[in-house]
Amino acid sequence: MLSIGYDIGSSSIKAAILDVEKGKVIASGFYPYEEMKINSIKPGFAEQDPETWWTYTKHLTRHLITKNNIDGHQIKSIGISYQMHGLVIVDKNHEVIRPSIIWCDSRAVDIGNSAFEKIGKDFCLNHLLNSPGNFTASKLKWIIENEMESYNKIYKIMLPGDFIAMKLTGKINTTISGLSEGIFWDFERHKISSEVLNHLGIDQELIPEIKPTFSVQSKILKSVAEELGINREAVVAYRAGDQPNNAFSLNVLNDGEVAATAGTSGVVYGVTGKKNFDKFSRVNQFAHVNHTKENLRLGVLLCINGTGIQNSWLRKIIGSNLSYEEINEKGAEIPIGSDGITILPFGNGAERILNNKNIGSHILGIDFNWHSHSHLIRAAQEGIAFAFKYGIEIMNEMGLDVGVIRAGKSNMFLSPIFRQTLSNITNASIELYDTDGAHGAARGATVGAGYYKSFEEAFRTLNKIEIIEPSKNEIERTSEVYNVWKNKLKMFLE
Repeated sequence: MLSIGYDIGSSSIKAAILDVEKGKVIASGFYPYEEMKINSIKPGFAEQDPETWWTYTKHLTRHLITKNNIDGHQIKSIGISYQMHGLVIVDKNHEVIRPSIIWCDSRAVDIGNSAFEKIGKDFCLNHLLNSPGNFTASKLKWIIENEMESYNKIYKIMLPGDFIAMKLTGKINTTISGLSEGIFWDFERHKISSEVLNHLGIDQELIPEIKPTFSVQSKILKSVAEELGINREAVVAYRAGDQPNNAFSLNVLNDGEVAATAGTSGVVYGVTGKKNFDKFSRVNQFAHVNHTKENLRLGVLLCINGTGIQNSWLRKIIGSNLSYEEINEKGAEIPIGSDGITILPFGNGAERILNNKNIGSHILGIDFNWHSHSHLIRAAQEGIAFAFKYGIEIMNEMGLDVGVIRAGKSNMFLSPIFRQTLSNITNASIELYDTDGAHGAARGATVGAGYYKSFEEAFRTLNKIEIIEPSKNEIERTSEVYNVWKNKLKMFLE
């Protein structure tokens, strides 16, 4: 028996097929091979066509089955991970009304800030654990204020993963975890927040039916099963936002455990059993995948929009003929501190850790007679690690200690510069695993469908492949460079 997991990102669609009996991934891949386009019709806007996600999901599924000679009819469970905080709206015929406003779109910042004040800061932080900020509910309010014709056509609103589940099954539903990331969920009352809906003018009928994260949420349409070449009885049995799911894929489920990712955006995600909040909502708490009313499991989410996207941008600027491995090798030629160059990696929209300010990315301290591409590479990767540290300091203030960071060996964690700098500046060990979001979604679906009876069984084959420890000889110098970086950041925040 097989399980398939999807990771619906803004850069690409990933998928993995898991042999349930062996606990091993037998096929994985991504599509398209070049990063998906993010449309920005105005500064701060970021949109994608949900139907493009679905087209790529179908292509990738068929490709993996054919390329790896897999009997697709053995695929009986489906898990979905997806880019968080996006907004998809469909009409009664399940047709998309307008492009999705995705996670890095910052058009709703002012709406969220106003809601924070008018609903009440104390209420928002104690009940929602967050400011409404630039999250899904605020994005829907932007639709109300600017595209009322579109709003009037809405049958249901969805997160990106809900949309893919709809295309697979014809059913529209969501999860508590998903509603919490959209800032629709009241943790004190354990229900959808009427205060948020009433203030923003959102009809509760637009919210989909709620299903448990690990459960048989809906059955695949026979026509879709035939098109994809998978079992007609296959069920969607798990879905979660990419960051809760990435933590799940690393078996991060309990109080004090921490996961990190560094793809297009960068995230540190720690699990806690206590409701807490940052009074400025610079880091956020959402319901984790195993959260229940009786057993609180909340994910403390630190997000940095500009991480891997900066690395990708720099690669294009200095010569896209270079592989990322070659870029890492060039950066390693340069000493810690990049001979005085500082890069602030905040060029991908408003940053929560900067109080939703959009300060842009900045390259500081260039000497035209001395600095090279290699200096820029090192400074960029150091800057990303320093942004993580800046956010982790906020998490520390909330009582979350970061002693060990678990991550998949992918994206920025393939860079020796980035991961060693991060280990040095946080004084934390970094454990790298052979897994990713699609792997985690496939495992989650086996739990939801009942094929694995426990999380322990689901992760019995999780493979730790490398540990990075802080370098005693580099900690002091790295700390000095971080303090310079932090002081330069303050100039743009004042």
